[in-house]
Amino acid sequence: MFDVKDIDTTDQQPHEGEPAGIRHDNAIPAPPFWGSRCIERIPLRAVVPYINRKTLYKFQWGYKAAGRSDDEYQAFARAELDPILNRLLERSEREDVLRPQAVYGYFPCNADGNDLIVYEDPASQRERCRFTFPRQPKGRHLCLADFFRPRESGEADVVGFQLVTVGQHASDFARELFKADQYQEYLYWHGMNVESTEGLAEYVHKRIRAELGFSRDEARSMHEVLKQGYRGSRYSFGYPACPNLADQDKILALLDASRIGVTLGDEDQLWPEESTSAIVAHHPQAKYFTM
Repeated sequence: MFDVKDIDTTDQQPHEGEPAGIRHDNAIPAPPFWGSRCIERIPLRAVVPYINRKTLYKFQWGYKAAGRSDDEYQAFARAELDPILNRLLERSEREDVLRPQAVYGYFPCNADGNDLIVYEDPASQRERCRFTFPRQPKGRHLCLADFFRPRESGEADVVGFQLVTVGQHASDFARELFKADQYQEYLYWHGMNVESTEGLAEYVHKRIRAELGFSRDEARSMHEVLKQGYRGSRYSFGYPACPNLADQDKILALLDASRIGVTLGDEDQLWPEESTSAIVAHHPQAKYFTM
């Protein structure tokens, strides 16, 4: 995502009887549907505002500040780097290079210690699958499951899952540039593929927040949104809060990922390469945290 991922930004004090200081008196939102939906095609231009240009320019493309002040670097980026990005976007639209797609959905759930139980439907407690998450060995002893209603509360919660991809063609296009010794162009396209995937994940997460009724809690600027300026959190698999990549297989099944051509390949990596999955917690105290 971006360079503040997995930083513990919560500072609430523990409440007596509530593990890790996480309250469970927040209202549970009503999702617009249960199960999953597919967004077969998302216009690339709709994703562009969610691309983290700082990460793209400095870390993917390698254009460091090199002694420039923030204002000087911004001027440099507008004059030299934005035109490169616009050129790539125009070619992608013209030649259908990046093909953004997504599946996402809402499922009834409860926490059971360090586990998150996902139920078949809201009318029953038939377990469909469960995820087991690690707990911090020190500090606040947080676990991702803490952000959902415990099973003993007798109140079912709601969890969101999402899976996005810009498609296999985007990876193949960049790979052909590399084979043709067009290394600079390959660097541009590979970086845009990666950051467009992350931007697409932000785009879908924003849709989920809006559907759950949290739009009013959004930060006003995209800069602040990309710093997690919203309610809840999106946790990508492979990071400390949910490190088990093999659990993505459960997400693929829940969301019927075959509709967008995403599978789990060798070493539990998503395929196509430019794809990412996540679990979405709506709890107001849900933020990134380290282990």
